[in-house]
Amino acid sequence: MLKNRGLAFKLVLFFTISSVCIFALVFGYNYYVSRSTIAKGVEEKANSLILSTTNKIETLLNSVQKIPENLSYALENGNYDENKLLQALYAIVERNPEIYGIAVAFEPFTFKKGAEFFAPYFYRVDKSVHFKYLDRSYNYFYSDWYQIPKELERPEWTEPYYGEGGGAIMSSYGVPFYVKINNEKRFAGVVVIDISLETLREMVSSIKIFKTGYGFILSKNGTFVTHPLKEFIMNETIFSVAEARGDRFLRDYSQKMIKGESTLMPYKIKSSVTQKQSWMAHIPIKSNGWTLAIIFPEDELMEDITNLNRVVIILGITGIFLLSFAVVYIARSITRPLKELALITEDIGKGNLDVEIPSAGSGDEVGRLSEAFRYMKTSLKEYIAQLTEATALRERMESELKVAHSIQMSILQKIFPPFPDRKEFDVYATIEPAREVGGDFYDFFQIDNEHLCFVIADVSGKGIPAALFMAVTKTLIKSKATVGLTPDRIIAMVNKELCVGNNENMFVTIFCGILHTVTGEVLYTNGGHNPPLIMKKDGDIEWLDGEGSLMVGIIDDASYITEKLLLEPGDYLFLYTDGVTEAMNDKNELFSDSRLKDELHKLHGKPIQEIIGGVQQEIHHFAEGVPQSDDITMMIIEYKGRGDRETSSMEPV
Repeated sequence: MLKNRGLAFKLVLFFTISSVCIFALVFGYNYYVSRSTIAKGVEEKANSLILSTTNKIETLLNSVQKIPENLSYALENGNYDENKLLQALYAIVERNPEIYGIAVAFEPFTFKKGAEFFAPYFYRVDKSVHFKYLDRSYNYFYSDWYQIPKELERPEWTEPYYGEGGGAIMSSYGVPFYVKINNEKRFAGVVVIDISLETLREMVSSIKIFKTGYGFILSKNGTFVTHPLKEFIMNETIFSVAEARGDRFLRDYSQKMIKGESTLMPYKIKSSVTQKQSWMAHIPIKSNGWTLAIIFPEDELMEDITNLNRVVIILGITGIFLLSFAVVYIARSITRPLKELALITEDIGKGNLDVEIPSAGSGDEVGRLSEAFRYMKTSLKEYIAQLTEATALRERMESELKVAHSIQMSILQKIFPPFPDRKEFDVYATIEPAREVGGDFYDFFQIDNEHLCFVIADVSGKGIPAALFMAVTKTLIKSKATVGLTPDRIIAMVNKELCVGNNENMFVTIFCGILHTVTGEVLYTNGGHNPPLIMKKDGDIEWLDGEGSLMVGIIDDASYITEKLLLEPGDYLFLYTDGVTEAMNDKNELFSDSRLKDELHKLHGKPIQEIIGGVQQEIHHFAEGVPQSDDITMMIIEYKGRGDRETSSMEPV
């Protein structure tokens, strides 16, 4: 790399690059002026050619267009019997050699009441005129030359196509005509005229710029209508050529071409005929929406100026080479005093901060550099000492966080099933902290032999503060939950305790419930927490009804409500924190309530450990490796039932 090279090398490089830049500026300016002069002349010639060719094509197309336009006007404003119409069509084809064929195609039963198809067609074969009716076998109603003018209600040229039997390339110009019935204008048919594109090909092939320049025509959708390479005609588009080359600029340029934009300023492109770098310009043919483009070779354009510049470059390189020798001699005499300091720098780089740095023998740049290295050595020693101390402190903090994680996890129930002797219900829960320690927790315990208290909660914030607040909340709930108290009374007392001295304005969302294990009745209070889901035995899954109350720990006199729920044997109650539904993937999509509900439908009927494990696995699959941003906590209670149902002794207060 350049930064690791010697000063002599850099000086030589600097002077060489400077010389090259000066030479390049002079050479570039000369080349630019010469090239611009030549290019301007070529552009003028190209513009003149493309404009004159376009005018010839426009003249041809305009003269052809007037024929069906005049005939449609005559059909709308006069009465034609069949004989007169056939005579008129024959005369048009006979007197206009540029026309291949002409037809008047009527709507069903318009010209004759009993004729669904009536479309006399005169066309040229060699030098004679032939005639036929377009009948049911042709079904002209679905042809582009009939459908497009009818739907657009205006004359329109069709895309080029091969004539019957794969003959010459044709294009048709259709003009709709109308009749008045009861003062109402109704579509009556289309006058269509066919032309062979051989005439256009001859016009375009006359374009010659230098030795290998050429022109071509594109249709409205970019298809090659004419081209020196016959395999391109009607088989390739300007877009397919751009895609085959991987040329994004040609693709964008092609968009401008088919939109009818005129660009006479050349665009660089690789010629498909000569495979040489060439220039391209284009102009729209307004009559039919096609595009005329020309290609002219760059090397032939710049041949003279290239030979002259080759001589100038050789002379410039020779001068730069001689100048580099002089710079090398001067650079070595300047860099010799720096070698000793460079060796010392390598020792310092290897970690030897006790190396001796000689005192500055002068006040020049080398002397000041020596003093700077002396200061750097002292600063490095101080920095390494501070870094060692900071590293030790960070390692100690990480160790303490691991201990805190172990302590926090130890206060949560981890042994399942927790009540193996109780057959009327079962409980399973899991937690995944987003950091070493988190603010989510769950708890469940028996108030007495017939009442199971269960809690799931989410503390605001993350880290150590949330973990401490979680521990306090969990302890308060367990201490307040006694026989005879309903969940709203328990949460109200916990709320009052948490509000005392809560200067950090932390809060916790809590869902607290008490299950009567004999009857299946659940008394519950929701303190701003996500509503649980009830998984019915019959497979139905519903969100738990009830009005949520205020989060706990905000207002000391907040009131809470106890709601009732009756679980049937075989029902489940699924509780969770927002870390489940707000898990995010790399597309910033949330796992969402709907995905959770769908996953529970899939897992219905499985053991409770598999239900929670399945949801957990689906969350990880959805996140696709995105780091977890919030604690993920889930708990499920399965009610199996026992004995006759009785009314709970605990009623909402």
